[in-house]
Amino acid sequence: MTITAQSVLASISPDGVRIDTLLLRYPRFIHSEFMTHRQFSRNASSSRAIPVERLIADVERDPAIPIFWGKNQKGMQAREEMEDSDKAACKEIWRQSLEDALDYARALSEIGAHKQVVNRILEPFTHINVVVTATEWDNFFALRIHEDAQPEIKALAEAMRDAIDDTNVQKLDYGEWHLPFVSGHDITEHGGLTDPSGNLRVVSAARCARTSYKTHDGRVSTLEEDIALGERLTKSRPFHASPFEHTATPDIL
Repeated sequence: MTITAQSVLASISPDGVRIDTLLLRYPRFIHSEFMTHRQFSRNASSSRAIPVERLIADVERDPAIPIFWGKNQKGMQAREEMEDSDKAACKEIWRQSLEDALDYARALSEIGAHKQVVNRILEPFTHINVVVTATEWDNFFALRIHEDAQPEIKALAEAMRDAIDDTNVQKLDYGEWHLPFVSGHDITEHGGLTDPSGNLRVVSAARCARTSYKTHDGRVSTLEEDIALGERLTKSRPFHASPFEHTATPDIL
């Protein structure tokens, strides 16, 4: 199982306000807990978008399993882990349920069911890739780097804290932009924020919407594809605004 956090971009304004964008990978079964933190701007990989074959391959390569096998007791927190023999039995049952889910997903796919149906069966065993941007992290860390937190989200929070602490921070002046997934090469090659082929803020939003430079079928996207996706997000009704929350420019306080 994988729980990782890496810095995509960190920026600081002339007034000392810092903004961080992170790329996370964690078990989908803790995603609802992560979503309760409303100070975050987020975009996540969707089970409806990933081809069935690709999701099956990802689950087979890196299945999501608990990192702590807590013994049953009253309350939300499992303070004590099972004995080794019981833990081994639980892991085997989890593995068997994974194999069953894979078999049923393949059976649905062979009949012709759409991936938005088939992939739901696999969700307990999948990871999710999430782009998150925020200026405030203290409350999240106080709640999740805590003995009462579920072990998997505690591990995620610790990885996020380390990613924020270990990254380089770019200084932005007024009028300059925090653009996740836009490289210095992109800015030099395509004329900064605006150029004849489009706006790099739109490109950044498109890549945040997909949570990477890659398309859902695993290809590295072209600039033209990113611009087209960004424009679709702005023109669609209802307006898909969340991917645009990751771009930012310093405000005068």
